[in-house]
Amino acid sequence: MDDEETDPVGGSLPPATSIDERVLGYSEELIRYIEVIAALVLVVLFGIGVFDLGLQIFGTAVSGTITDPLVVVGFIDTALLLFIIVEVYQTVVAYTRESETRRIVRLVIYTGVIAMVRKAIIFRTGEYADETAALMAAGAYTLIILGLAVLLLVERNTR
Repeated sequence: MDDEETDPVGGSLPPATSIDERVLGYSEELIRYIEVIAALVLVVLFGIGVFDLGLQIFGTAVSGTITDPLVVVGFIDTALLLFIIVEVYQTVVAYTRESETRRIVRLVIYTGVIAMVRKAIIFRTGEYADETAALMAAGAYTLIILGLAVLLLVERNTR
C-alpha cells in the first residue's frame, strides 16, 4: 500500500499542500504584515506622546504652574502611558518574532503592572459618586495589583 491517505469512505485525500494550507500560509503572512504595521503605529504614537509631553512640560514651566502637584501627577500619568505603549510595542514585536510564550506573558504582566500603577497614581476619590464606590474601586485596583505581583513572582521563580 502506498503512503496516500484515505478518507473514511475509501477515497484518497488531497495532498498535504492543499489549497487550504496555502490559504492559511497566506493568511499567516498577512497577519505578520499587519503585526508589523501595528508596531509601526505604536512607534508613531510613542513619538507623538513624547513630543506632546515635552510641550506640556515646557508650557507649564513657562507659565509657572509646573510646581502644582496635580500638574506633576499629570506628567507622571502621561509618562506611564508612554511606558504602556512601549510594553505593548514589545509584546507585538515578540508575537511577530514568535518569541517564547514565557517572554510574551512576562511583557503582558509588565504592561498590566504599569497600567495599574498608573491607575493608582491618578486615583482620586472625588471622581466617584460616594465613598463606597471609591472604596470598591480602590479595593479592585489593590486586588489586581496583588494578582499581577503574584503572577510576576510565579513567572520569575518557575524556570
